[in-house]
Amino acid sequence: MITVKDLLDKKGHTYHFISPEATVFDALKLMAEKNVGAIMVIHNGKLVGMFSERDYARKIILQGYSSKEAKVGDFMSTELVIARPEMTIYECMAIMLQKKVRHLPVLDHNEISGIITIRDVVKAVVHEQNVVIKDLENYIMGGGYGANP
Repeated sequence: MITVKDLLDKKGHTYHFISPEATVFDALKLMAEKNVGAIMVIHNGKLVGMFSERDYARKIILQGYSSKEAKVGDFMSTELVIARPEMTIYECMAIMLQKKVRHLPVLDHNEISGIITIRDVVKAVVHEQNVVIKDLENYIMGGGYGANP
């Protein structure tokens, strides 16, 4: 079964972050530059929140605030949902669906190890299921379990 550690080892441990004192505009620029939908908010080396496109749309634009004046720390999501390296992709998928989040920061002994997205998780699940299907097809066709034709 694929774990978060396996996923990050393959994908990479890179993550993007911003200070809670930065403007929302700066956060949006960084997100656009890195082509990501959310970034971690880090203060003094500690994860203190997440800021996403959804936060921008719902908390800034719809409430009439200016992204060039608003501070990330005032609008970030602070109820953090995280993943641990030993968790399976199925556990992460269940958490993401239950908590309605698309990004999970990964903490290993309270140190940031990376971030995974719902896209990463779905891709890993599909890959794992394709491997199982191929193994079952090989087994049914007489090749034995785990045999490669």
